[in-house]
Amino acid sequence: MKEGILMRAVRRAISLFNYLHNLFTLHKQKICIGTCWEINGRINIISKGVINIGDKFRVNSGANYNIIGGDIRTNLITYKDGKIEIGNNVGISNTTIVAHCSVRIEDDVRIGGGCKIYDSDFHSLKYEERMMTPDPGIECKPVEILNGAFIGAHSIILKGVVIGRHSVVGAGSVVAKNIPDNEVWGGNPAKFIKKLGQENENFMDN
Repeated sequence: MKEGILMRAVRRAISLFNYLHNLFTLHKQKICIGTCWEINGRINIISKGVINIGDKFRVNSGANYNIIGGDIRTNLITYKDGKIEIGNNVGISNTTIVAHCSVRIEDDVRIGGGCKIYDSDFHSLKYEERMMTPDPGIECKPVEILNGAFIGAHSIILKGVVIGRHSVVGAGSVVAKNIPDNEVWGGNPAKFIKKLGQENENFMDN
């Protein structure tokens, strides 16, 4: 009995510490966030640009908050002039999002454990430019994930990609080109698998 009470007290203390950490991080990084957000664990944010987050943002961040694994925690990172925009009712889990220019996630999107979303290559393709500091040849193109899309665990979304409304990306995929609305894609590189039926559209609109 005493051990059970002690464990509950420890969990409450950890939860309070995490909550205060997240409040401090959001304030320090000047994040504009809506209401009713929930962060399980401790989120990591490095913002040299802009990060805007809507209402009902739900995050798992840490090995203890997602049993399928992924990054140690959820990371939101913007470089100078970079922007991350996250809509309402979005859920992510142990995911890393990095914006040199723009990553936009619309409402009702779900992003599974260990996903990566990058809007640049991070390095030039040319050897001479890669050897320079800073690298002058970094190319970036905006990423958009549209309303109601689902990104399966451990997927990687690369620069310039638009993922269509209600579409599904299979776990472990590498997405290098646009996915139309209401389609299932998967693989490395991700390829078309099938169209989603009208019943899926009705379900996602509820």
